[in-house]
Amino acid sequence: MDSVAANLEAAKAGSFEKSRKALAGERENVQKKTFTKWINSHIIKVHLEVKDLYEDLRDGTVILRLLEVLSGERVGKLSRGKMRIHRIQNVNLSLNYLKQKQVKLENIGAHDIIDSNKIITLGLIWSIILRFQ
Repeated sequence: MDSVAANLEAAKAGSFEKSRKALAGERENVQKKTFTKWINSHIIKVHLEVKDLYEDLRDGTVILRLLEVLSGERVGKLSRGKMRIHRIQNVNLSLNYLKQKQVKLENIGAHDIIDSNKIITLGLIWSIILRFQ
């Protein structure tokens, strides 16, 4: 009888874990969609559009332009190259600007954004929303 109860308990735990992961994935998709719309509502002013949040933020251009639109300030000179170092420079310009504005950026690095780390990218956009909304 104990093994039956243990098997039933293990099945419940497995089912719970699958449900939890599905909900987390759904929440991430909703955030991605919402944040994409929010960004697009601002960067339309500079004739930009985000189609894929994670991919389109990788080179740092959209983040820089978004911050310039939101702040009304020039954030810095954009690196136009296509190499990883240019992407890092652009994202670092944005991150440094946010730090100057006292935006808390716990564990967010340029490599996270250019490597399309979903959770970190969503966290960065949420920090920008909180600061400028």
